[in-house]
Amino acid sequence: MPEENFLLHEAIAQDSRYPIDAYQFVREAVSYADDNEELGEFTYDLSVTEDARVAAQERHLTGQQLCEAIRLYAINQFGYMARIVLKNWGIMETSAFGDIVYNMIDVGIMKKSPLDHRNHFDNVYTFDVFDEGFEICHTAAAKRV
Repeated sequence: MPEENFLLHEAIAQDSRYPIDAYQFVREAVSYADDNEELGEFTYDLSVTEDARVAAQERHLTGQQLCEAIRLYAINQFGYMARIVLKNWGIMETSAFGDIVYNMIDVGIMKKSPLDHRNHFDNVYTFDVFDEGFEICHTAAAKRV
């Protein structure tokens, strides 16, 4: 774990747009995706190269699947405040998730498959999705409807 912390700080030193909390949140969202049946099965649309076979042996999320996992995890963790928390970290569009993921790939914290591309994180959804489905009540906390 200390090596991963060192690598996180290295990623932030190379790109300081996002705080360490944002990086840790994305890592947690990956774990959440592994445990969350709502995200469905991961698909492996890989060629039969050696790199592809190795990648297929590991669970793998596409950029779009990871963005969905992040959305669900943010709502789970922060409720109707998710959009505000992400904005506080400088994250206002899904491409920022791609920046964070590829920064972690660059320092060796995460891996990518031969079919992964940075632009798979672009325009996956607008952050209006964090405002939908909540009912604010004066007698209780916000409820997800």
